[in-house]
Amino acid sequence: MTIDKDGFNPEGPSREKVWRMFDRIAGRYDLLNRLLSFRQDVRWRKKLVQHFPSSKGLQMLDLATGTADVLLSLFKQSENLERGVGIDMAREMLKFGRKKVQKEQKDNQIVLYPADAMYLPFRDNSFHLVTIAFGIRNVLDLNKGLGEMNRVLQKGGRLLVLEFSLPQNRWFRKIYLFYFRKILPVLGGIISGDMFAYNYLNKTVETFPYGEEFCTLMQEAGFSEVKFVPLTFGIASIYIGDKN
Repeated sequence: MTIDKDGFNPEGPSREKVWRMFDRIAGRYDLLNRLLSFRQDVRWRKKLVQHFPSSKGLQMLDLATGTADVLLSLFKQSENLERGVGIDMAREMLKFGRKKVQKEQKDNQIVLYPADAMYLPFRDNSFHLVTIAFGIRNVLDLNKGLGEMNRVLQKGGRLLVLEFSLPQNRWFRKIYLFYFRKILPVLGGIISGDMFAYNYLNKTVETFPYGEEFCTLMQEAGFSEVKFVPLTFGIASIYIGDKN
């Protein structure tokens, strides 16, 4: 991964107990996602359904589920989903997620639990589909987390990872990084009341493996047919991998 020489620690900021940060901004998290991404986050989540397995009656697990945006969005778009489980370490985020699930009257299909992606409290081969949106970069041990995702998937199941990446186009990349480093942290800090949270965001994105590098990590964790699909000039990417 190529990172501009801007003084960042190549390991990135500490992810230790980052869920506490998300608890602090839980009340404004959805609003900030919409504003700071110019609603691209909604469009990106909708793209996930295009890569679903074709079978019906899907049992789905969503990691770093937060306020349940992914689960609710996918249940609206797909008739193939039968049940969805969402986990997150941030209990305040889950409180907002449960309210949204109740409002959408999806209580009979969606449940949310506090749990760690590195220690999934589910049996082997439990799910047809595992998703994680904008949360994989916060997993402390990527290899362990990906291994757990592989373990809980059924044979033939699929992992879909939606995560920020960096544009390859030289000029667009410069414009994007200026916004990402200089404007987004200030706006996010003012609106959320937490200056650390949105300084953390851009630093974790820039120091996280993306593109082919992340595909290699998925392959090492046992996934096959691994590929990635860039979104919006490469600002985000969907990573796809199957369990043999």
